[in-house]
Amino acid sequence: MSEFSYVVKTSDQGTRIDKLLVDITEDYSRSQIKTWFDKNLVLVNGKTVKQNYKCQTEDQIEWQVPEVEPLDVVAKDIPIDIVYEDEDILVINKKSGMVVHPAAGHQEDTLVNALLFHCDDLSGINGVKRPGIVHRIDKDTSGLLVVAKHDVAHERLAEQLKEKKIKRAYKAIVHGDIPHEYGSIDAPIGRSEKNRQLMDVTEKGKDAVTHFEVIERLHGKFTFVKCVLETGRTHQIRVHMKYIGYPLVGDPKYGQRKTIDVDGQALHAYHLSFEHPVKQEQMEFEAPLPDKFAKVLENIRKSY
Repeated sequence: MSEFSYVVKTSDQGTRIDKLLVDITEDYSRSQIKTWFDKNLVLVNGKTVKQNYKCQTEDQIEWQVPEVEPLDVVAKDIPIDIVYEDEDILVINKKSGMVVHPAAGHQEDTLVNALLFHCDDLSGINGVKRPGIVHRIDKDTSGLLVVAKHDVAHERLAEQLKEKKIKRAYKAIVHGDIPHEYGSIDAPIGRSEKNRQLMDVTEKGKDAVTHFEVIERLHGKFTFVKCVLETGRTHQIRVHMKYIGYPLVGDPKYGQRKTIDVDGQALHAYHLSFEHPVKQEQMEFEAPLPDKFAKVLENIRKSY
């Protein structure tokens, strides 16, 4: 444990102690500081207080910061495409086929395993030394995602995501000839009542909105589209495009049985923009179509 202290100034009079600690520590988020109160690690004049305590001038605040626990996941030397990196965040261009989080069947070959190996400056996120995955990308979807290196960056990016300030755009190939140039799909998504392993449009689901734009029509049989997420539900684009009758090419869960073999769905997260969680600068990134996706697109152009 590391120990710290602070004497409340006149200008701090009446400030909630949790807010004051956020301001004076800077490197710790509100959620992390809350755990200090939960564990009785914050004292005022030698006594424990609740996080809503109103500070008084000359109060002696003492607090302890627990050591960061190592994550029980193996660091592994797996190549990853790092588009941008600084002391606060990374932007990764994830390849198709890579799982983001360790799970049954994927314990040591995930993005988290790779990040633990490649990053030697990760600090505690919720008290554990691990990368902060702000938003996910499906295993067989390629493209951009932002990763936080510490708790403050993670919390601020999560807040941006909640407030729909992180912009994410995808490119996809779908079955069928979409007649409209533009469109929006506003349909709630939740677990399928018929198959709990799938997502579906359902009245009991959470709000989900996807905007799409036709990039290119392909011989009346396929359409190359741009999709922009307003929300980020599990499998959102895949479920929404199936819902309106234009499932993704190659999608093993939601696509047609007779489809083009692309080893997973033809979906690529090509655009990502957000405000840097510490520097407060607007960040914008684009990733070109991966070779496999581009080859499928070119083959469709030539073959049909």
